[in-house]
Amino acid sequence: MAKVAGGELAAAVSNAGGLGILGGGYGNAEWLAEQAELSGDARVGVGIITWNMAEGGLDAMLSHNPCAVWLAFGDLAPHIAPIHTAGAKAICQVATADEAKDAVDAGADVIVAQGTESGGHGRPQLSVHESLSAISKVVPNTPLVAAGGMNTQADLDAAHEFGAAGVAMGTAFYATHEAVDAKQAKNRLVEVDGEDTVRSRVYDHIRGPLWPEGYTGRTARTTLTDQWAGREDELAADVEPHQVAHVEAAASADMSVRVLWAGEGVGAIDEIVSAAEVVERFDEV
Repeated sequence: MAKVAGGELAAAVSNAGGLGILGGGYGNAEWLAEQAELSGDARVGVGIITWNMAEGGLDAMLSHNPCAVWLAFGDLAPHIAPIHTAGAKAICQVATADEAKDAVDAGADVIVAQGTESGGHGRPQLSVHESLSAISKVVPNTPLVAAGGMNTQADLDAAHEFGAAGVAMGTAFYATHEAVDAKQAKNRLVEVDGEDTVRSRVYDHIRGPLWPEGYTGRTARTTLTDQWAGREDELAADVEPHQVAHVEAAASADMSVRVLWAGEGVGAIDEIVSAAEVVERFDEV
């Protein structure tokens, strides 16, 4: 979760028995340094979006000695060897069996199977269980992690049935005291259900960057997605007024307009809790 999963959240997850991941986004070195310091001595990983990674972004991440680096989107393979050289594990997020096999052939230690239920960016293809089922057949000896709508022990149990060793959670940890965002954003997560989320390219056009073709972002519905989802070409032709409106909405935390990345599992969220309380939902911790 780019810039939402900061050092305090990552440390809280790890200290409770999970593995906290700093949401490094595109590799902003200054933000990473600030958040790594906030994570203290906790054993945490870092995550980065590879297709638009800042120059030197991976080196900036590795300079903080993470136990693992989570690579997502784009060509992951070139980054795995440097991660191993730094003594960290390579977690590779994929959407298809072919991508999983390529990542494992390149040395991936863990595969995250992202389903279309996930919040944030991804590809509207297979559900997380369909993805797990397909991927487990081609990389049977590599640990798999399910991502997309994960929130409860029941979700973990179901993921086990499809070959997962564990689950990755974004939206569930977004709705915690430690997550980095305005209280209005977190409160909105409590209000919405999975059916109140939508995949679109609306916010790519409005706030950038414009992701490659085939990718969409799952967000909570807003007045902007209600108006423009499915009509992004029309939006792009006259986007500036909406960009201004979004900047204003972000400044005031107007969640009827401001983007809020959220997965379909948001319906299971009914209060803002500590990160430790989320981890403690699971029997295996």
